[in-house]
Amino acid sequence: MEQLDKLREELFFSLDIGTRTVIGIAGVYTNEEKFKILAHSIREHKKRHMYDGQIHDIDGVTELVKEIKSDLERKLDISLKKVSIAAAGRSLKTCKVRVDKELGNNVEIKRNIVEVLELEAVQKAQEIINDNEEQNRFKYYNIGYTVINYYLNDNTMNKLEGHRGDKIGVEILATFLPQMVVEGLYTVISKSGLEVGNITLEPIAALSVAIKEELRLLNLALVDIGAGTSDIAITKDGKIIAYAMTSKAGDEITEAISKKYLLDFSTSEKLKIKLNSQEEHEFLDVVGVKHKLTTREIVASIYETIEDIANEIVEKIIEFNGKAPSAVFLIGGSSQMPGLRECIAEKLGLPKERVSIRDTSFIENLENLDSNLKGPDIITPIGIALESITRKYKNFIEITFNGEEVRLFNAERIKVSDILVLTGYNPRKLIPKLGDNFVYFVNGERRVLLGEDGVEAKIYVNDIIGNLNTPLYDGDVVRIVEATQGEKPKPFLSQCVSLEEKVTINGKQYNLVKEIRINGNIVKNNPILEEGDRIEIIKIENLEELLKDTDEISFVSNILINGEEADLKTPLNKGDEIVIRRSKKIILYVNGKEMVINHNKDKFIFVDIFDYIDFDLSRPRGNLILRINGKDAEYMAPLKDGDEIEIYWSK
Repeated sequence: MEQLDKLREELFFSLDIGTRTVIGIAGVYTNEEKFKILAHSIREHKKRHMYDGQIHDIDGVTELVKEIKSDLERKLDISLKKVSIAAAGRSLKTCKVRVDKELGNNVEIKRNIVEVLELEAVQKAQEIINDNEEQNRFKYYNIGYTVINYYLNDNTMNKLEGHRGDKIGVEILATFLPQMVVEGLYTVISKSGLEVGNITLEPIAALSVAIKEELRLLNLALVDIGAGTSDIAITKDGKIIAYAMTSKAGDEITEAISKKYLLDFSTSEKLKIKLNSQEEHEFLDVVGVKHKLTTREIVASIYETIEDIANEIVEKIIEFNGKAPSAVFLIGGSSQMPGLRECIAEKLGLPKERVSIRDTSFIENLENLDSNLKGPDIITPIGIALESITRKYKNFIEITFNGEEVRLFNAERIKVSDILVLTGYNPRKLIPKLGDNFVYFVNGERRVLLGEDGVEAKIYVNDIIGNLNTPLYDGDVVRIVEATQGEKPKPFLSQCVSLEEKVTINGKQYNLVKEIRINGNIVKNNPILEEGDRIEIIKIENLEELLKDTDEISFVSNILINGEEADLKTPLNKGDEIVIRRSKKIILYVNGKEMVINHNKDKFIFVDIFDYIDFDLSRPRGNLILRINGKDAEYMAPLKDGDEIEIYWSK
């Protein structure tokens, strides 16, 4: 019993649920780092339970899985609990899409703006996928996207961050997997009494064994030619860069044989399979005619169909890769059809040896491979088993997002943005909005005060602040607090206009603002404005107006504004530096007569009088008498208000 428990714990059980057959493999990973196959079981669908890799009859597929489970349990003498499975690559959809976004006036582009732009592009691609779906609209897992180009003001850019512009754009190639495919697989496994231990994609499983990891740096194509479809995966730089599918595959050949030789589908299928292993074939058609033909003759008679299949495969490879890859690996039962490999090579312009059929003989570290597990149709089931052993990552993880359980496909590294795509979360909720603008009028001119900034969204992963690029792992809890809209401004008067506009005159400040009216009413303080208020500012325009209420204006003799000569009519502006030189007044009594003299001298001296009286000094008429207040005076004697001056010639 202890030995059985240990075996059950170490056992790896994988299922490849295909369109024509279901294959189960059970084995263990040995100390020599080899996968030892202990048992396998293969069952064909009795009816069309599946179409193109998608489960249509859940109960029918469930019965087949139960048969395989029972068969393996009998062979191993243990009960099976967990199983590794794969979703069909043919269910994948790709979509190329471009999204543009208006930013406003020369906005600086930050990383979060670019991330939201890419998120919108993926969601737009998802909408396109849904809108084009002929059946019911499914939820799709975004399993990755590649940026083809960025755009700044409609110019192609390699990077947007740090630039400024009015408009940005991005073009992406996004890949999706319908949730229905995954949920259908989970339902079958659950109804079969099993639990999903690991789930991957069939192309990933096949690549893991058909193409060594070190080879994936090369530009290679893997083509799985099954019964209903031919599925394509393309690698480059160590990654799967594209998936594609054509609707022509092995069944096209079977139908061509059936029509050519009047055979039922089952007989044609058996004949097709033998073409790869026998040279001569004998069979009876539906009317009893006996045929004896070589493989070469049969292939030649249906070569047009083989060529059609090759054409579609090559067209898809070129469409998604842009050119012929370095090499092509063929897997799947129908890849063994004589002439198909050579036809694909010819149409790609590759040497024949560059297009090869991969079977299990290429897989390293395998034990107990019997004759039933050596063909190219066994590559995927072996890959599913080995994927479950290596467990490089869990391909589907469960995340709690805003209180709801969500299952996501983890193609490489799942991050917060991926869950937003799957759930259809509106990315605009991540970007704060400006509050509504405040409109007012100043002297009839419309002005706008911009709304306040909103608060950015907060992304929490397990209650720790994260961002759109924060990686997610199975069981993580993600919560988003939406961004907010800023407040509409409620400004004071002083936030919209200057209550004071000072100029400086000879070192002293004066306010040019005489009066402010709001909606016709004079205001003396700093009130809060209302939307649409009309503000009227009445200002002093020039020096003449500033000085008109004083008697100083009549004494102005010289004006400098900001170092430049000006006059009383020169317009004044906030911050002006003004220097005014004023005239001075002195009252004298000259020869008994009162004189009021205006001057701009620092000191008024005796000799200055001659500039204001009619007295000819050029023609002497005797001795010149100069007196101040009855006393003799000199030319340079200072004068003051009220002085009595005498000036005359003495004979």
